[in-house]
Amino acid sequence: MPASIKSIELRNLKIEDYKELKKSMIESYPEMAESFWKENQIELLLEKFPEGQLVIVVDGIVVGSALSLLVTEDFAFKTRSYKAVTGNFSFSTHNPDGEVLYGIDVFINPQYRGLRLGRRLYDIRKELCEQLNLKSIIFAGRIPNYGKFKNEITPKVYIEKVKKKEVYDPVLSFQLSNDFHEIRVLKNYLEGDTESLEYAVLLEWNNIYYDDSPKLINTKKSVVRLGLIQWQMRSLANLKALFDQAEFFIDTVSGYSSDFALFPEFFTAPLMADFNHLSEPEAIRELAKHTEAVKLKFQEFAISYNINIITGSMPFIENGHVYNVGFLCKRDGTNEMYRKIHITPNEVFHWGITGGNAIQTFDTDCGKVGIVICYDVEFPELSRLMADEGMHILFVPFLTDTQNGYTRVKHCAQARAIENECYVAIAGCVGNLPKVNNMDIQYAQAAVFTPSDFAFPSNGIKAEATPNTEMTLIVDVDINLLKELHEHGSVKIMKDRRHDLYSLKKV
Repeated sequence: MPASIKSIELRNLKIEDYKELKKSMIESYPEMAESFWKENQIELLLEKFPEGQLVIVVDGIVVGSALSLLVTEDFAFKTRSYKAVTGNFSFSTHNPDGEVLYGIDVFINPQYRGLRLGRRLYDIRKELCEQLNLKSIIFAGRIPNYGKFKNEITPKVYIEKVKKKEVYDPVLSFQLSNDFHEIRVLKNYLEGDTESLEYAVLLEWNNIYYDDSPKLINTKKSVVRLGLIQWQMRSLANLKALFDQAEFFIDTVSGYSSDFALFPEFFTAPLMADFNHLSEPEAIRELAKHTEAVKLKFQEFAISYNINIITGSMPFIENGHVYNVGFLCKRDGTNEMYRKIHITPNEVFHWGITGGNAIQTFDTDCGKVGIVICYDVEFPELSRLMADEGMHILFVPFLTDTQNGYTRVKHCAQARAIENECYVAIAGCVGNLPKVNNMDIQYAQAAVFTPSDFAFPSNGIKAEATPNTEMTLIVDVDINLLKELHEHGSVKIMKDRRHDLYSLKKV
């Protein structure tokens, strides 16, 4: 390593760099000194794919390079030798329409190693992959230390030992530390590679931002705006009064370009005041008669205010049973029902409510979301199954009478955000409803919770409303941060599960 360095530049390769490039390559591969790239080959590479050829320049000297081609994923996975990948060094395999960046060479002059310059080359390759909207980076990496173990272990065992850091390999160890994962072992890959016994490991890095069907409109948003409605329980004269109050809030959050409006569990309960002379099971069944009208009206609101509405929950009768359900009314005019699965003892005792039996996620124009009602969030299995289906946002409409009940919902919701690497939005009812049996008091604080890592708030709370006060909470969440967390987080909860010891599946 030089005693002092004045400047380091990372840029695209130029043909004028060839002499220094050749010198650094020969010094980087002393065991294959005659295998350097010829000038006409570099000219050809620059002609076919100039943006894919990169160099590191230290104090005006080319000390390292990363060279690559574009190929199809099918070609990358099926091609088994270096000659075949490069078209016998003619680069005829370069495909401008390919979705994969195939790395054909990376090297750093030994005199400049220890400065993490190789990491810079890998990082800029990843940026190039993202900028070109490519699916992945793929290449075959040598395993030069394998020759020392050839009489003891197979290449497969050698790779496992390198992964576990029981054995060090100057090439493979570096590649694994840069988030590449192995696909398979290749035999007879690079002719003349005596150190690796001509073995190589096919490696891949996936671009989490890849969009296989780019569109100018109707693309899924990376930043999603949530409008949470902390609903005040109050006496309502009729169904129209409820619609007027709901429309006020929908108008408010849509006025700030929210993508979702979240209402609380049983926010329609004030309408039960008309049935307070009946028994509680009878009153809830009367309230259920309004559910279809509420759904239709919220469908209308979703279209006219251009917002996806999660209708909290309300009673619904099917085959003689009462369910606690809600609707996802999408701004495209469609709707889907979700049902509360775990029913509290209070709901069973007073209203005779039956639990649903569908665990599902929902596709929206803002990505895949999950919805669980109140008590359901206290059962981690539901949201984990949803996370396995690709859920990024979990919505939790809730209704709790005391701060104790709210605390259970809050802390379980926070746990779901951390363990499933997702956002969790909760919204509940506040205030009092003295003229409705079993609905006397409510306590709530709407909030949006996040995972706990450097890209998120240190306490895992994106935003919170004022407790027990009617208001809205408008919060932006960035879906790309979840993708980065999943791949590069301090811990990788979803990836590090021990599937060899346990599994979770729907019955």
